Amino acid sequence: MRTHSRALAVVVMLSAALAGAPSWAADEPGAEAGHGGHGGGGWQSWRAENEVSNRASLQRGARNFMAYCQGCHSLKYVRYSRLGEDLGIPQEQLDQFLLPPGAKPADYILTTMPYADAETWFGKAPPDLSLIARSRGVDYVYQFLKTFYADPAKPTGVNNLRLEGTAMPHVLSELQGVQQAVFKTVETHGEGGQAQSARVFEKFEPLVPGRLSEAEYDAFVRDTVNFLDYVGEPTQLKRKALGIWVVLFLGVFTWLAYLLKKEYWKDVH
Repeated sequence: MRTHSRALAVVVMLSAALAGAPSWAADEPGAEAGHGGHGGGGWQSWRAENEVSNRASLQRGARNFMAYCQGCHSLKYVRYSRLGEDLGIPQEQLDQFLLPPGAKPADYILTTMPYADAETWFGKAPPDLSLIARSRGVDYVYQFLKTFYADPAKPTGVNNLRLEGTAMPHVLSELQGVQQAVFKTVETHGEGGQAQSARVFEKFEPLVPGRLSEAEYDAFVRDTVNFLDYVGEPTQLKRKALGIWVVLFLGVFTWLAYLLKKEYWKDVH
């Protein structure tokens, strides 16, 4: 019964994917290929390499989040109106594509999934993602979204290299497809010279193709991670720009203080 409920949850979340892409979040032609391939076991070195200053990427990331993530995850520290203002989304498109029925622009971005249902379906309620990029890092989120693999032993049918035993189903499987993780057994010697065996990830092998190519899926994930990076600190670009002026001011102030010191002490030997 519990497995059936979790499967039902997957259907509920994937139904959000039917939302169309608004014009402000149109895909760029020739999506840039990702830097993390599917061959080899070096997935820990995959980097998001996102750019919060890329507004088009943020718009596409907002579209991705609303279509695939908001059914379960909230952004409780961000208002729809702030999102529209920062990302340059016209008010009419904000109302049409982002605001759920009955919501107002001043409302926070909350999920509509009841907490009790989430616990029943997944064993735990999906976390709020407002600060996930700041707490775990953008590379962690990027790797997490790229390393789901088929695991029939799990209630959701999948597992994840970045977060072993995750309760989250692979809601992006229709885009990425389903991949199989190939592991190899490595013999090691522990304390006292006793032989030990460890299972080490070797590579991914495709099982079911997705709608997107590997490069397109990498771009999709990178845009989504970029959006979550922005959400974690919407004012980070202004903060960094202001920081440059602060450093310049301190430099000029230090120079003036040095000249003043020389003037006061020029006759003191």
